[in-house]
Amino acid sequence: MFRFPGQSLLEDWASARRFQALPDAARSIVFYAEDGDSWPHFEPIVRELTGEMGREVCYLTSSRSDPVLRTSNPRIRPFCIGEGLVRTSLFLSLRAGVCVMTMPDLQTFHLKRSQAQNVHYVYVFHSMVSTHMIYRKAAFDAFDTILCVGPHHEREIRATEQTYGLAPKKLIPCGYGRLDTMLASRRAGSSAAPNRSAPAHVLVAPSWGPHGLLETRGVELCRVLLSSGLRVTVRPHPMTRRKWPECIREIERGFGGEDRLTLETGVAAFDSLESADVMISDWSGAALEFAFAYERPVLFVDVPRKVNNPEYERISCEPLEVSIREQVGRVISPDRLADLPMHLEALMRDGEGMRARIQRVRAETVYNVSESGRVGARAIAEIAGGQETEDRRQETEGEQDGR
Repeated sequence: MFRFPGQSLLEDWASARRFQALPDAARSIVFYAEDGDSWPHFEPIVRELTGEMGREVCYLTSSRSDPVLRTSNPRIRPFCIGEGLVRTSLFLSLRAGVCVMTMPDLQTFHLKRSQAQNVHYVYVFHSMVSTHMIYRKAAFDAFDTILCVGPHHEREIRATEQTYGLAPKKLIPCGYGRLDTMLASRRAGSSAAPNRSAPAHVLVAPSWGPHGLLETRGVELCRVLLSSGLRVTVRPHPMTRRKWPECIREIERGFGGEDRLTLETGVAAFDSLESADVMISDWSGAALEFAFAYERPVLFVDVPRKVNNPEYERISCEPLEVSIREQVGRVISPDRLADLPMHLEALMRDGEGMRARIQRVRAETVYNVSESGRVGARAIAEIAGGQETEDRRQETEGEQDGR
């Protein structure tokens, strides 16, 4: 459909005005999604809130293709606010009880805390990795409450607060919603287990960045795997597709006619995860999702660490993505890619041993497995109730001061 220049911006302003015009009670719980990929992390919480708990929520999104915009749930009010001036302005003037986000770095860049109301900001993790190496230094400082995936997040955030003299946040032992959804999909038998009579299926799902596996060794990696007779699915990170598209085009040019290689551009579906025998990754949080959901191993290629916080070593906690790799798989040097088939075969041969080890590590690493949506929803509803009481108290004090 043709759009006149500026039409989308006008639609965003209209959507923001409709949201702000709602009564205060309707804006008690607000979710903000940077893109459509946020929904798998919010969905278990929203389902609980709008289900048996009977709560209504507002859902602000910056993506016109966000599936929530087409929801049939009458207790979800969706609004597309774009990702430019409208979003920036709306955040500054936001009137809400609770604002729930998966986007870190609140207050650091263009998205600021509200200047119009004392909004309570809640962070939901979109990865299980640690808080202090892959994320920026102040990524979580402006949030009031953090829904922690596991004990590592509590330790790291408390250590960060102590190191930098920050006020303590409210930390909720919650869990990880996307993992719960993957486990539910697996239990429902939505796809078959790996076919042992077919060539082994290897899923390549690394992180992104100038030192990432696909950005630096993508073509070589695919050549080694395909020459060993393996079936390969390459699942680039969305940021790789956005910032380093050339490395994906090189794989397409080099192996476009190879029927044993699939290039998967979406990250929401679980099909390739469910059917893979083993994953190859680097520093991606997807590796932990795969290992914990399907209890299958990961082969980590030891490219340089993904470091977005140069001060991360001031925090006296080893990042989970460093400490856990040998527990859920193996690590090899990027200079030894020729040895990949040997290591992959060894990992798959030790299937039962790896499965038992991964189950144990998952229990130690992730809170409330299969129950995080319920825990997160109750915490948010409780905060929203308390925030409404606080807002009414401040309004009453203001009225009294004006007499």
